[in-house]
Amino acid sequence: MHFIQNNLMLVGLALISGMMLLWPLASRFFGGAQQVDTLGAVQKINHDDAIVIDVREPAEIAQGKIAQAKHIPMGELQSRIGELEKHKTKPIIMVCRSGSRSAGACGILSKQGFTEVYNLAGGMIAWQQSNLPVEK
Repeated sequence: MHFIQNNLMLVGLALISGMMLLWPLASRFFGGAQQVDTLGAVQKINHDDAIVIDVREPAEIAQGKIAQAKHIPMGELQSRIGELEKHKTKPIIMVCRSGSRSAGACGILSKQGFTEVYNLAGGMIAWQQSNLPVEK
């Protein structure tokens, strides 16, 4: 007890560090988006017949998208969720430019009962940096 009192800053730093290490696990457990990297996404598309949903705006899509990705802009996702109902139990990979908007989109789908929703980590930026094909 004497050590803790004399080293309160050190103990606090250790607790904060531990919480930061456990945060990704906790966020996944409590409904956070599961991340998939580009290799994992390609495997899910090829082997698990995953659906790819691109939530970017039309101007961004014009610069290229993942082949056969369905375009549903983030602002329309809630109202167009019915288009995805038949895919509730299939793997769905959400994509945006960097992975931020698509993480939010994953949350929307998860709350609607979709069971296997993934966020493409790094979004289209990571996809293109991996030299994966893009269709225009």
